[in-house]
Amino acid sequence: MTLSLVLACLWAIVANVVAMMPSKDNHWRFAYAMIALGLPLLAWVWVQNGPWIALIVLVAGMWVLRWPVRYGAQWIGEQVLRIFASRG
Repeated sequence: MTLSLVLACLWAIVANVVAMMPSKDNHWRFAYAMIALGLPLLAWVWVQNGPWIALIVLVAGMWVLRWPVRYGAQWIGEQVLRIFASRG
């Protein structure tokens, strides 16, 4: 197992353990930090292990951080609708 995959597994364990703890801001600051750490780690997994393993790691990360992914997808959808509505 490569070092990038070991660190990705460690990232997932830390994210899950922290998600089990109570938080006043619903873990949003922690989620931003995990995203900032996870994106370069995902690129490193891609370089060392290829795109299919990186896709598995991406899906696992999206599973752990599902609320930021949901709100981000919602925001992107609103922006796309706003662009198409302004053209019509």
